[in-house]
This record gives sequence, structure tokens and C-alpha cells, in this order.
Amino acid sequence: MDQRWERLVFLHWRVPSDLVAPLLPSGCVPNEFDGSSWVGLIGFHMRGAGFGYQRPVPYLGTFPEINVRLYSVDADGRRGVVFRSLEANRLAVVAGTNLVGVPYRWASMAIVDDRSTIAYRSRRLAPPQRGSTTDFGVVRGSRDMSDDSLAQFLTARWGLHTTLAGRLLYVPNVHRRWQLLDGTVTHCDDQLVGAAGLPNISSQPPDSVLYAPGVSTQFGRPYTVRTNGLV
Repeated sequence: MDQRWERLVFLHWRVPSDLVAPLLPSGCVPNEFDGSSWVGLIGFHMRGAGFGYQRPVPYLGTFPEINVRLYSVDADGRRGVVFRSLEANRLAVVAGTNLVGVPYRWASMAIVDDRSTIAYRSRRLAPPQRGSTTDFGVVRGSRDMSDDSLAQFLTARWGLHTTLAGRLLYVPNVHRRWQLLDGTVTHCDDQLVGAAGLPNISSQPPDSVLYAPGVSTQFGRPYTVRTNGLV
């Protein structure tokens, strides 16, 4: 599946690994940086998602998204993302992805962008945790963070871990190198990180704030991962 991600805001907090481990699929363990696990709250504009080059799905392939994600590694050393939730305002997208175990949640959403400051807002419209909200914004910076080691760890993941029918799957992802800039938080009133299983985290100032103009990306075919006893 081809996608275009635009106007990305990355907010991240340090989290003890013993809080993250129970939230990961069996067969994965927390992937740490600087002695910590991390949780991300990421907002962006999905554009032109579809199957194959230049074959976007009309209407359904373009929407705001806000996701809560963790960072994982499997028995073969593959680093990935584990999505705890993904907010979207396309009900058909939510219903279709839920069938294959991707935790999209139906929400009312908005992007407010005045070119210097960008904000993402969402209110969940259905269970689980119906009514959960988030509202966060940043001032775009000008400092290039593309070579920063933490920024690379948080963004250059190249795949995701998920489960389907009791199997651990890895879904590879490819894209060009990120152009990453610093950012300054204007506000963050979030309930999604808590709803994803990590309460009292996003009420604190984030430990990392990044902005990216955008990138084109492609997801490959999922395949089963051997677990080698990892739990």
C-alpha cells in the first residue's frame, strides 16, 4: 500500500520499559533508547493512500490521523512500531482495518495550520474509550534534526509489529530519509495516551518534539515472525 504522510508532528515521552512490555504483542520486547522506552503521539495528514503507484483511493485515502505508538524489537532483531490506537474520521477505513487487527478508531478530527503553528484535534466517537480527546500543537522550528540519534530512533523504524489470529506479524515499510525539524509545543491536552494504557504520561511536557513536512511511503506484504520464546 502506498501512502503520503504530510505535516507530521511527533511528540514523545520517556516511559519505563516495565510499563510498556505488557502492551506489546507476544514475541516482542521494548526497544529502548538511552535506557528508556518511548511512547509517541503523532499527528499527520494522510493523502492518497492506495494500492500501487499513483492509484489512490478517492476520498477514503485522504484524512487526518493521530496515532499512539510504542517501539518494539523481535527475536530476529527487527525494530518496529506497535500501534496502540490510530484515530481517523473515515468510518469505512476504521471498519476495514479493524478486521485485520489494526486498531483504528472512529473520531471527529481537525487540523489547524497557519503555516508557523500547526495543531491536531480529535474526539473519539465510538468505543473503546468513547469520548477520549486530544488537542496538541507546535510551532515549527528551523533547526535540522535529521541526523539527531534520538530523532532517527523514533522515526526510522521501517516496519510495524502486529498480531492476527494469534500470530506475530511484521509489516515492512520503506520511504526516503526523513527531513526532521525541531518544534516547540504550544499546548497539549491529551487523553489518548492514557486510553492506550499509559496514564499520567502525556500530562507532562514531552521529552522530544519534532516536525516533518512529509514523506511518501510504501507498506509491503506482512509475514509471520518467529518468536523464539520472547514474551
